[in-house]
Amino acid sequence: MIYDDWTSLDLAYAHATDYLHGLRKRPVGATAGTEELVKLLGGPMPAEPISGTATIELLEQVVAEGGIPTASGPRYFGYVTGGTLPVAIAADWLVSAWDQTASLYNLSPAIAVAEHVAAQWILELLGLPEHASVGFPTGCTMAHLTALAAARHKLLAELDWDVERDGLPGAPRITIIGGALRHITIDFATRYLGFGSGNTKVVAVDDEGRMRPDALRQVLAECEGPAIVCAQIGDVNSGAIDPVGEICDIAHEYGAWVHIDGAFGLWAAASPALRHLVSGVERADSWACDAHKWLNVPYDCGIVVVAHPEAHRAAMLNERPGYLPARTPGERDAIEWVPDFSRRARSLPIWAVLRTLGAKGVAELVERCCANTRRFAEGLLRIPDAELLNEVVLNQVMVRFGDDDELTRAVIDRLQHSGCCWFGGTVWYGRAAMRVSTVNWQTTEEDVDVALAAIRAAVADVYASDGVELVDHPNRNEALHS
Repeated sequence: MIYDDWTSLDLAYAHATDYLHGLRKRPVGATAGTEELVKLLGGPMPAEPISGTATIELLEQVVAEGGIPTASGPRYFGYVTGGTLPVAIAADWLVSAWDQTASLYNLSPAIAVAEHVAAQWILELLGLPEHASVGFPTGCTMAHLTALAAARHKLLAELDWDVERDGLPGAPRITIIGGALRHITIDFATRYLGFGSGNTKVVAVDDEGRMRPDALRQVLAECEGPAIVCAQIGDVNSGAIDPVGEICDIAHEYGAWVHIDGAFGLWAAASPALRHLVSGVERADSWACDAHKWLNVPYDCGIVVVAHPEAHRAAMLNERPGYLPARTPGERDAIEWVPDFSRRARSLPIWAVLRTLGAKGVAELVERCCANTRRFAEGLLRIPDAELLNEVVLNQVMVRFGDDDELTRAVIDRLQHSGCCWFGGTVWYGRAAMRVSTVNWQTTEEDVDVALAAIRAAVADVYASDGVELVDHPNRNEALHS
């Protein structure tokens, strides 16, 4: 029968391992466009069954021509896309093969216990309160939603309002406060929860994108009623870190809940060398980060931590229907900590990575990425007409070429089509820039040097197309960033 085509599993394994072992030889970008991919993937739905091996062969061809090795490619520096450690991939393969729902303890006790252990290890690794609750949603958007739902529950319950039962109409108003350069996923979460993204009170930031404590105090002083302050560790462009300890102290003076968007930057807390950058972060009320970024596990896996477990649980699983087993002390039901009910065991690769790397290995991974970013910054300063736009504090650096938006975008486009390395564009305070993000365990100093050579060549090519020769001279901002 067509259903038991087990040979497709062997073929998928062979293609997957070939893909992973050959990453350094693959183009860092797609070679096929939409038209070619539609021809390969589309057409009328087959009327009759075909072999699973034929389907897997087609998928391999399609991804070879139209995929971009974002998560595993050592020279992919676009967005903030982590790599995938071999042990995490292996664990994720087993998660798919086992296909055991991770929502309830009695659906898979082994997975429930592994998730509980992973949660405790994360609290220990990041220095967060040991009594805090932990959930594993799809990513930071749902982690923000979960944390802000817990905040909404607690703040309104203190005012005798049951938001899970009665909703927001007629409820006391909660003010959401965020920095001017907060990530868009914070706004997604406030929209989904009914706060309305347009109602956020905006706090001024400094030139690096850090929230200004004096401006926060002013906004809080003008608020009436409960408030939630959303701070940030790791601006998606500059990597800047809000002064979270000071923010927590100020916000708590006013009785506000503090939520930390630490999508990638919170992992700095795992490094003894970088932990000082996030001093005071443990005093917040909730935290969100992505394991599929700096921890290098497969997509998708976020982490939400809440310092008020009862508010967390009440916001997620307010009532247990009769067909669910009663809560048993010591048994973890994941549906109490995340919005989704039926879900895969996405926490298992986290457990596998933490057990394999240990605290020292995670710290070394984070520190190596930061060192590679500093190497990028130093090399970029040696390229004529390159201007760095941010102070390098973590794994992010922005560069601009020739003080020209179009020139900068032309260099980015040339690099994205080079097949050698991939960088994304952004806009920083109204100026176009190329963003470099280093979060992959496979990236070496050699990869950085190869990418720097490609950048220099791309700049020279763009200059030549305009009839201008690229000439070495002291860089305009070398002294500033030396």
